[in-house]
This record gives sequence, C-alpha cells and structure tokens, in this order.
Amino acid sequence: MSNIEISEVVTARERDAFIKFPWQIYAGDPAWVPPLIIERKRFLDRKRHPFYQHGDAALFVARNAGSVVGRIMACDDRNYNALHESNVGCFGLFECVNDRRVARALFETAEGWLRNRGRGEMMGPIDYSTNYVCGLLIDGFQFPPAILTAHNPPYYRDLVESCGLAKAKDWYGWWFADPSRARDNLRRIAERFQKRGSDVVIRPADLRHLSSEANRLRQIFNEAWQKNWGFVPFSEAEIEFMARELKPFLIPEFAWVAEAKGQPVGFTLCLPDINVILRELNGRLTRFGLPIGLIKLLLCGKRLKRGRLIALGVVPKHRRTGVGEMLVLRVMEETMVKRGISGELSMTLDDNVLINRFLQAIGAQHYKTWRIYSKSIA
Repeated sequence: MSNIEISEVVTARERDAFIKFPWQIYAGDPAWVPPLIIERKRFLDRKRHPFYQHGDAALFVARNAGSVVGRIMACDDRNYNALHESNVGCFGLFECVNDRRVARALFETAEGWLRNRGRGEMMGPIDYSTNYVCGLLIDGFQFPPAILTAHNPPYYRDLVESCGLAKAKDWYGWWFADPSRARDNLRRIAERFQKRGSDVVIRPADLRHLSSEANRLRQIFNEAWQKNWGFVPFSEAEIEFMARELKPFLIPEFAWVAEAKGQPVGFTLCLPDINVILRELNGRLTRFGLPIGLIKLLLCGKRLKRGRLIALGVVPKHRRTGVGEMLVLRVMEETMVKRGISGELSMTLDDNVLINRFLQAIGAQHYKTWRIYSKSIA
C-alpha cells in the first residue's frame, strides 16, 4: 500500500464515508455494536454540538486507490487547556486497517493539524473530551461494549504504539455479575454510617424537570471531579445536549441524588444498556420506510437486563460520610437486584486505589481496560 492519500472531510458525502467506515473494520467482530448513523451525524454537526462553542475539530480520511482505509479526528479544547494550564490537543474516532503505514499517515496528519494551532502534545483516543467516549480498549475484547464505551480490534494497540504514542493513563471497567452480593456488602457499610447519624437523603432523580435536574447534576459533577485526571467541566449547553440525547432511555430508578439539608451533594447515574438492541439495528432506526428500529429501541429499552453505572460523584465535603456507599447501595437494590439486571460500572482511573479496592471488596470484577495515550508533537 504505497499510494496513501489523506484528505480532510468537508462535504456531507465525505462525512457519510467517515461515519460508515467502521462497518468495514468490524465485519467479522461479533462483539461490535454498530452506532446509530443519525446519532453520529448529530455528534459531528459543528452547528449543533456544543463542544464547538469552546473547541474545534477536524476529520480526516485515508484512501488507497479510492477506497477508504482509515480515519481520525483531531480536536482542540480551549477549556481543557485553560483549566489544566496545558498545551494539549487530542485525537479520536480512530479506525484503521491493519497497516502501520496508514496509521502513521493518519497520526502525522492529526499532529500537523494540532501543531498548526500551537499545541505541543497529542493525547487520545478522546472524542472531543473525556466527557464523551474515550480510551483504546486493550483488554476485554471478547465482551461487547456497554453504552457510551469504546470497542476496537486488538491490533489497534500495535498501530498506536508504532506511531510513538505511549501510555498516559488507564481506565478500568468493572462487572457486577451478582449485584445481590454487592448489595449485602454495602448494607453492612451503610449501617455503620447510619449509626453515626446522617442527615443525607437519597431520592430518585426528577426526570419530569429534566433540564433543572441535569443542571444540578452538572454542578455536582464539576465540583466532585475537578481534581481527577483529564477532567473537563460540563458546560450548561453540553449537559443539556447530553440530557436530550439520553432522555428517551432515562428511568427514574436508574438515577439517584443525595441531598444534605436540602442541598445536592452527590449523584449516581445508571443507564439501560441499549447497545443490546443497537447490535440488531445495524445503525438504522428505519426499515422499509417505517420506524421499526426506533419503536423497538423505545419499547425494549426499559426491559433490558443489562445496564451501565456511568457516573458517580460526591462533593469533597461529604466523601467520608458514606454518601457514595449509600448511592451505590441504592443502585444495587433498586436498579439492579429488583429488576434482575447485571451490568458494568465504568470508568475508574487505574491509580484511584481507594475506589478500585472498594469495588473489589463489594464483589465487582475488573474485566476491561481502556488506555489513553500521549505523545510530544512539539
């Protein structure tokens, strides 16, 4: 493969080719979940996605003899660099045939785009920011991805590392095969905190007033996560965009808020794993002109027996008061055990020793690892 051509995506037709290329890569992968094409178009829409209010991105495709053989996104988030006093850009949405030359051409193009914007380091895979899908799967390929998590072929690790990128951070995925075990362990922990006296109340999220509730969760998230590696604060526009995207699949008993003296101090969010259904839709909500896929997605979503605990946040002042344990207990009791759901908790940082030991202690199994890579491009 000697005539590799890299071009930036400009037209709608080129964007469609960018979006549909993964079908070529994953044709023989039984674990892969095809994304919804309409959702991918919204995600990449510069006029609609709120990321572009504080950042910029460019899409590139690699071709050989006219056929697409790879793709990559380069993105630059001003909010991240201002917060961390860094000079970092990101790559994301990386897909590639098993050829180091194609990968090298794609990464060199992304590096050049970032370098032209004055960035001296490249990090990824990160789709816009760590608030969206990120990480290269390096362990657990046999398991299908849960909602809003990354999946890729094993050979991607070799492609990325052959281009000079090295580990920056690992993220873990945990599986609760038997939530009742975690529930029983958490009950004992929660009882100890309750004996000390606690003014914390755990309530279901108020999905009837989704916009105001989502903004409260955003404030908790931004305070609770601000010292975490890779943290980027959610803007109001971004949390509203995400709430609209997830609204059809949100269930009150899947989201819980902790309040102390009427003030929100923690939350946890679990989602039904609609990837179970998406695997059957092959990227489309309509068939023969009828919304068959959409109907199936909406009707079956609330009856799924798989879920993902996607976020857990407690403000620093209340971290040693049992709020986090009580929130996870509520998820195990009301969300998982009562509904007969097994599922994933992700993603936790590899060096977050306290939370990882806690998850092991209550019966979770570390079953997946994603990696963020970095490289100096100065």
